[in-house]
Amino acid sequence: MKIAMMVRGFIPVPRPDDLVYVIIDLAQTIAQQLAERGHIVDFYAPDGSELRFPVKTSTLGLRPLTSSRSELNNLLKTPDLLTRYMPALWDQYLATEMFRRAEAGEYDLLHFHHPESALSLAPLFPSVPVVYTMHDTLRNWHQEIFKLFPSPNQHCISISDRQRRTAPSLPYAATVYNGVDTDEYAYSDKHEDYLLFVGRIVPDKGVSEAVRIAKRTGQKLIIIGPVLPENRAYFNKLIKPHLSDQIVYLGHKKSEETIPYFQKAKCLLLPLKWEEPFGVTMIEAMSCGTPVVVMRRGSASEVVVDGKTGFICDRLRDLPDAVKKVGRISRRACRDHVLKNFTIKKMADNYEQTFADIIAAHEAASALPLPLRSSLN
Repeated sequence: MKIAMMVRGFIPVPRPDDLVYVIIDLAQTIAQQLAERGHIVDFYAPDGSELRFPVKTSTLGLRPLTSSRSELNNLLKTPDLLTRYMPALWDQYLATEMFRRAEAGEYDLLHFHHPESALSLAPLFPSVPVVYTMHDTLRNWHQEIFKLFPSPNQHCISISDRQRRTAPSLPYAATVYNGVDTDEYAYSDKHEDYLLFVGRIVPDKGVSEAVRIAKRTGQKLIIIGPVLPENRAYFNKLIKPHLSDQIVYLGHKKSEETIPYFQKAKCLLLPLKWEEPFGVTMIEAMSCGTPVVVMRRGSASEVVVDGKTGFICDRLRDLPDAVKKVGRISRRACRDHVLKNFTIKKMADNYEQTFADIIAAHEAASALPLPLRSSLN
């Protein structure tokens, strides 16, 4: 297969070290895995981007608008840039060239990790199969924007079945779970006596609730994650006053720097207050052998096996008891669950099969007589 892929036209790939953008990391992994299987993969991104061979990077000489977390924050706060749609136009610039080349036969399929980058273009190029991975929480307005630009060449991949519930009418092709590099997130059969939270320091992630649970159970809690400017007041009011030898905040760390903390944790604690579409930290923890204690929100019941790889709680008040019982969970069972269901190979297998099915379906439809093809559309 010949595939072109894009995340954003204004952020270089790999992402800046201080920028948390899991979507870029996943997109790189998918591209790399498919290219190593012999598929031709072109990754579109601005200047300064470069992926490992055999993935080809196409920048079209487009300068990036940001190369750090602070620059991205400034970009999002600059009315002149946003009112002139500069980030969106950067996306459109690369996406338009991807469609042109696909229509000319250079690509069999286009893969976007943000649908808004290509929605308005897809109906103009009906012969080009287009796939969107829906990484975010889906809203009613997702269905609305797809209705504005309908065409049968567009297909969505959800990252959990639960994610679809708030936007059930999108043109779904498959659910493909995210994967983790199990060699990098290596197994540890021993742990230290602390709870772990890894993620953005935002109310929806339940960080302040994690602090209360740690204090109630008398457990040490290590918190890792960035505090963005808009959440500084939340951190200062509900997290910072509790910091001590028991409640430890380590700030933002690079992905590879979090691995020893996953390996040594007693459990990953996630008192989620929102419908998380997937939750990569859950499979990162379990890959290291660390159980997950989580609220029954979003994809939790698809990722964690209640009572076997952690505990899923329906009520916040049940989390402390779950933390106390976490010693019953086999760390080996956590690791085996990830090896069976959430490896990067498994993720790539599913993308590969989904892409092949979509291309085959489009080729079959193109071979039909025009009147029959029109009736199917």
